[in-house]
Amino acid sequence: MSQLAATAVVTAATYLMRAGQWSAATDLLTAATPDDPDERQILALTLAEVTVDQDFGRQTDHASAALAAVPGDSWDLALLNFRKDYASALFRAGSRNLRDRALTLIEEAPDDGRRGTANFWAGAMADNVYEQPAEAIEYYRIALELGEKCDDEWLVAQALRHLGYHAHAAGDLVLARSQWERSTELLQKAGYLRPTLAQQAMLAVLLRDEGDAAGSRALATEVNRWARQLGIPFIIQETAELMA
Repeated sequence: MSQLAATAVVTAATYLMRAGQWSAATDLLTAATPDDPDERQILALTLAEVTVDQDFGRQTDHASAALAAVPGDSWDLALLNFRKDYASALFRAGSRNLRDRALTLIEEAPDDGRRGTANFWAGAMADNVYEQPAEAIEYYRIALELGEKCDDEWLVAQALRHLGYHAHAAGDLVLARSQWERSTELLQKAGYLRPTLAQQAMLAVLLRDEGDAAGSRALATEVNRWARQLGIPFIIQETAELMA
């Protein structure tokens, strides 16, 4: 670490995570052994983020130990713990008092960017755990507004992706396409492979609903091929259904 700053390691690990190279990101972060306690905390927090992202995609459990190893308490650590428990509620069972925790994250967010991120995850929680679409849409709209205000393209992309889902569910295919195409472009720009694939799977659904069955199958086939290489079960299943 005397030759390479922790911030450089974190940046490299973040891009590896976005590319779905979670093991490589983990190896890079664990190989770094800084003497400075602040750098150790930054690296530990980034490792926790990498494992939370990996667990969500692959439905594994690498994050428990990584989260427990992060020293101290912070808003960012609380968000990562929330994301882990949200994934557990989504793929397994139990809500673990997610509603109150989401509100606390929103209220205590130290800046607009983090407040927008907390609103996005609150929306995902309301949508997928508690099945409250109207509540979820309001959270997504706030996340979109704050993401655009802060020029946070990841946040804008995620908010648009989920708002597009509700536009699609309401039968507004034109709005859904507009939101999903912009979301896809922003995710691709950030090099964030897993959500890009999830978004392209939704575009395959949209193609099917627009009457382009052949186009839908072709796109689903390519996304399925990527998802199998990364080992992302829910995208593999969704695209396999579209291919059939």
